[in-house]
Amino acid sequence: MGPKDRREREREEVRGRIVDAARELFLSEGYEAVTMRKIADRIEYSPTAIYFHFRDKDALIREVCDTDYRALAHQLTALAEIKDPFDRLRQIGRAYVEFGVKYPNHYRLMFMTPHPPMDPDSFSIERGDPQEDSYAFLKKIVSDCIATGRVRDDHDVDLTSQTMWAGVHGVISLQIAKCNDAWVDWKPLDARVETMIDAIIRGVMKES
Repeated sequence: MGPKDRREREREEVRGRIVDAARELFLSEGYEAVTMRKIADRIEYSPTAIYFHFRDKDALIREVCDTDYRALAHQLTALAEIKDPFDRLRQIGRAYVEFGVKYPNHYRLMFMTPHPPMDPDSFSIERGDPQEDSYAFLKKIVSDCIATGRVRDDHDVDLTSQTMWAGVHGVISLQIAKCNDAWVDWKPLDARVETMIDAIIRGVMKES
């Protein structure tokens, strides 16, 4: 590895540390309360070093979101080769829950924490590209399901996609926030996931 490659690797490692620290602080303290100085203090860098990589806090949260949304999309698009669209839909639901449970801090910041308003065009992820946009990927699968003629006529692509998203999001959110709550006799996560996915799919399909 030459000096140029080494410098690039070190630069990416520093950016990664900044992103990880920002994610933790945005989650624990809220976006408005976090400053670039706090992020610098968390990783024992100077604020100047942070500004070398990110011009401001808005650019930093966009980087955090880009990183995490792209990681989710790549996990889901690995299922694109499954032929039957309803099997694909089931698998994407399972993979989505798996991501949320494996990376709870990422998931909390992505879907359970208020963000400042951000222009979709400001992200490096291309909106509507199923390879990078996980919602676009979900909609593509739902479109394929609708094309089979087995989905009820009163369900369009967005309604069905958002219903599926809301259902599995509820399972993940309860798992992350309440899984240690002894007040409820929680059933196994896999059983809750399968029951939710099955209920949604059965709910949108035409009666046979």
